[in-house]
Amino acid sequence: MIMHPLSTPLRLREVELRNRIGLPAMSTYQAAAGNLPDPRWHLPHYLTRSIGMGLVIVEATAVAPEGLATPHDLGLWDDEQTKALAALADVIADQGAVPGLQLSHAGRKASRSRPFGPGGDAPLAEADGGWQPLGPSPLPFADGYRAPTSMTPAQLKEAVRQFAAAAARAATAGFRLLELHAGHGRLLHSFLSPIANQHSDAYGGDFTGRTRLLRQVVRAVRTTWPAELPLVVRLSVRDFLPGGWSLEDTIRLVPLLADDGADLIDCTSGGIARPETRPTGPAWQAPYAHAVRRDSGVPTAAVGKITTLEQAEQLLAEGACDLVLMGRALLVDPMLPARHDHSLAPAPYQRALATTTVGPDDGHLPPEL
Repeated sequence: MIMHPLSTPLRLREVELRNRIGLPAMSTYQAAAGNLPDPRWHLPHYLTRSIGMGLVIVEATAVAPEGLATPHDLGLWDDEQTKALAALADVIADQGAVPGLQLSHAGRKASRSRPFGPGGDAPLAEADGGWQPLGPSPLPFADGYRAPTSMTPAQLKEAVRQFAAAAARAATAGFRLLELHAGHGRLLHSFLSPIANQHSDAYGGDFTGRTRLLRQVVRAVRTTWPAELPLVVRLSVRDFLPGGWSLEDTIRLVPLLADDGADLIDCTSGGIARPETRPTGPAWQAPYAHAVRRDSGVPTAAVGKITTLEQAEQLLAEGACDLVLMGRALLVDPMLPARHDHSLAPAPYQRALATTTVGPDDGHLPPEL
């Protein structure tokens, strides 16, 4: 059985997660035509990974066509997409998890091929269906990538509107938690980081200028996202390149985001440019969540190579975070929470879980089942 504190509910505004295990937004690059969920893929994928979970955040969903990272991303800028995404919210909620959605604008990381397959994770030429990326400054994400168009005040205003409009659609679709992606080199992160942002106007320069766009987006989203529902911001809490965004910058920013309407910070790191060298190891990013939580007083989620419930339990017991998001481990073993607490499984599975030991010498259902 899962023991306290992992099994303790987490309340964010008027939404209660039944436990403190969540699936983070993990792009699968399987969108159907129109950047819609593919029911053959997305419905079973998210249904299966909702069993026993407190929270499931649907993968990065673009707020505009130009904000797609790849042509295979989900989108949320029209009514058809809203209706299709509602089916994902429904299957997640049906399993008892809170349905969440991550809104994203890829910024200068747009117009790429999906990362698997021949020639994957590479810039797309116009002849192959590529498009012009947007960003704070005409600095490419990496060698060989197209330099983004430096966004004008009108384009920045439109980006804020796009996030707010997509948030309203997410509420209509039935999502109960919303996450804004401000990490991994995407648009909102690129404005935060001096590595990508050489804007000379109100959206660049000092800390106030570089944080202006993200803060405007948070405030705008709060006008369209219901007041009773929580808003999460995913931050790359630091860059791994000299002169980049720092953990100290994050700790300074987070209370301002909380004032603007954010309820929890999902603490990731890196991704502002390539190449970069990042550390690794079990739960390697959890100290960032701990530092942000301790120094800002704002709730945090920990991510990054957290592969066992024992690790998650320890992080929560130590006060390193308020929520644990487990990614790859739950992709390959979505029944992990239910195997530790059989009551979290659907009724047809509970007897099998109680009588079956999955191991090298077992794994078969009893004959009577």
